[in-house]
Amino acid sequence: MKLVITTFSTLIGLTCYSFGSAQTVQKTGLTLDGAKKAIAAAVAEAKSKNAPGGAIAVVDEGGNLVAVERLDNTFAAGANISIGKARTAALFKRPTKFFEDVINKGRTAMTTLNDFTPLQGRIPIVIDGQIIGAVGVSGAASAQQDKEIALAGANAFASETHKDKSASQKVTHFPATKVSKAFEKGMPLLEIANYKVHASHREGPGVVEVHTRDTDIIHMLEGTALLVTGGTLVDGKNIEPEEIRARDVKAGETRRITKGDVIVIPNGTPHWFKEVNGPINYYVVKVRSVN
Repeated sequence: MKLVITTFSTLIGLTCYSFGSAQTVQKTGLTLDGAKKAIAAAVAEAKSKNAPGGAIAVVDEGGNLVAVERLDNTFAAGANISIGKARTAALFKRPTKFFEDVINKGRTAMTTLNDFTPLQGRIPIVIDGQIIGAVGVSGAASAQQDKEIALAGANAFASETHKDKSASQKVTHFPATKVSKAFEKGMPLLEIANYKVHASHREGPGVVEVHTRDTDIIHMLEGTALLVTGGTLVDGKNIEPEEIRARDVKAGETRRITKGDVIVIPNGTPHWFKEVNGPINYYVVKVRSVN
């Protein structure tokens, strides 16, 4: 067995194993540093949403706990529930919505399975089509918020992996099946130094966002939403360099956007999906200013 650790793997806390046999495959695994990175992204998302608490757990592909963190004011059982959620996503290789749909359609017997926690707030961590682990969250303001925080943790990996691997590529092709899977979870397709391409999925309203260097080009593919742009931030906070979030915006321009619409939001402009009518799918191309 030959152990190979590539540069991008070291940066984001992943380990790649390469086996010299046609009967084995290359495999990417989750490290403690990687789990801490996912937790940090989830904590930042929780703070941006003013979550009242939350426990965040990260497990590997076998459902084994790698790291867990409980925010202040989280109820005592939160950590165990978040671990159960993460373990369920990893072992069954499915996000939250899959289990809810199955159970709501009558397969209630699934709730009797071992290591199965059928609650919102769990997202698999996917790298190049491989599920390498999962993030589980419990104790935020709502089940939907649990899910959004977990998604932020899982997306921390997809973002950095594609950033490093794509930087040297001249042409990048994403097959339709991979694009469809990305929209199911709302994940980045490509992130390099000067631009990013996100396959975005949203089922509810978000928070006010400002990207100080990124111009967002949005192409609506499915659904309808109420988008607010411009105006003055209310309680704006820097959640990370060049990223600001706020709970509200005053005197912004409101417009209804739907399938086929294209919206260009210059860097530094507040924008907010204030209302979402059913699930929406949309491409976001982020172009970074060189200033």
